[in-house]
Amino acid sequence: MPLSEHEQRLLEQMERALYAEDPKFASSLRGSDLRVLHRRRVVKAGAGFLVGIGLLLAGVITPLIPLGVFGAVVMIASALLAVHSWRQLPSPDAANAPGRSGPRPARRQQGGRRFMDRVEERWNRRREDDGR
Repeated sequence: MPLSEHEQRLLEQMERALYAEDPKFASSLRGSDLRVLHRRRVVKAGAGFLVGIGLLLAGVITPLIPLGVFGAVVMIASALLAVHSWRQLPSPDAANAPGRSGPRPARRQQGGRRFMDRVEERWNRRREDDGR
């Protein structure tokens, strides 16, 4: 249920008063942007992936097979974390809008449907051209 204009003004006044009294506490309550959090996770996962490559190569060069296996596991885990965090990244509009901090809505259905329609149309044209 959205706030009335009067309630929004009261909330803004309370926020300004809080920032005036204790800006450090107010900034800690505000929280961080989800885009920054997910981007940071993607960067960390990329670094983990590079560490995994290094471990894998070290395991291949030296006769330590468990080290190579561990490197492969680190690479896979890092790649999965990066993909998951990338998909959870909210759009810029959703990050700035209040109350909209969830993941991006999937647009595959509409775009995928158009793609499949084009493929089916091409298929039908080819069948008609071959059937002459």
